[in-house]
Amino acid sequence: MHIPEGILSAPVLAGGAALTVAGTAMGLRHLDAEKMPRVGVMAAAFFVASLVHVPLGPSSVHLILNGLGGLLLGWAVFPALLVALFLQAVLFQFGGLTTLGVNTLTMALPGLLAYVVFGKLTDRGTMISAVMAFCAGAFAVLCAGVLVALALFFSGDAFIKAAGGLLVAHVPIMMIEGFMCAMAVGFLRKVKPEMLSGPAMHEVPRDT
Repeated sequence: MHIPEGILSAPVLAGGAALTVAGTAMGLRHLDAEKMPRVGVMAAAFFVASLVHVPLGPSSVHLILNGLGGLLLGWAVFPALLVALFLQAVLFQFGGLTTLGVNTLTMALPGLLAYVVFGKLTDRGTMISAVMAFCAGAFAVLCAGVLVALALFFSGDAFIKAAGGLLVAHVPIMMIEGFMCAMAVGFLRKVKPEMLSGPAMHEVPRDT
């Protein structure tokens, strides 16, 4: 789902960059020393998982883990994915620096939305938690695919078919990520349930 350089229109690039800056600023405000190891682990997990990708037109499909990242990090999913995507662009030329804002937004915002919609429901009974975690993982991938498709759609008529194909190609990724998210949440409920008590998305950031 990395969009390379030279494809998106200037307004789409500018809008994605502006929203990513805002999201990252909020993420940093909600980030403290206690959350730093969690952010580092999720950034590394995304970095490794999304290196294995299948090219598809002007983009690609791969594991994202943004649903799980959103559940565990809340707003901090923005800086976590921004750092991982920046390193991928610099080290492996995945995506690009000019598209860094759009690529971050299309993956981090769905993760945040997954937390808003499903986050508090993953702290319920075992079955409800598993179902909600599956929905969070699948929902985040679906939203990411929709955002990438919209970015391509608003960049020119030539990418309309590619946008539709991208959404279809992400259906199996949705299922895979849903199961992965459910298994991860089930494991964390047993060994470290406090990680699922909510990453304090609505907490008032502490002054430093």
